[in-house]
Amino acid sequence: MIKVNIKKNQIQISGHAMYDDYGKDIICASASSIAITSVNAILRVNEKALKCKEEEGKLTINIQSHDKVTTTIILNMIELLKELQKQYPKNIEINEEV
Repeated sequence: MIKVNIKKNQIQISGHAMYDDYGKDIICASASSIAITSVNAILRVNEKALKCKEEEGKLTINIQSHDKVTTTIILNMIELLKELQKQYPKNIEINEEV
């Protein structure tokens, strides 16, 4: 299962959806595309807005700036991941700390 942990200044995405084999898993591909596209968009506007760390099976996004563009793209990323969770609740879990 993909686990998305959302905190005020950090988002961690880890795990494998187990929907299909590695390299064929549409849910993993979707979650990765959502996250990487969002991160890249933010960094194009403000390269100091985020610090990212990628480890084996885990992406950690540390939010350094809460400007309008960064906040908007992060919120959009979270909403897209939630839509994915609605479609595949057995494969992706989102936890938010408020």
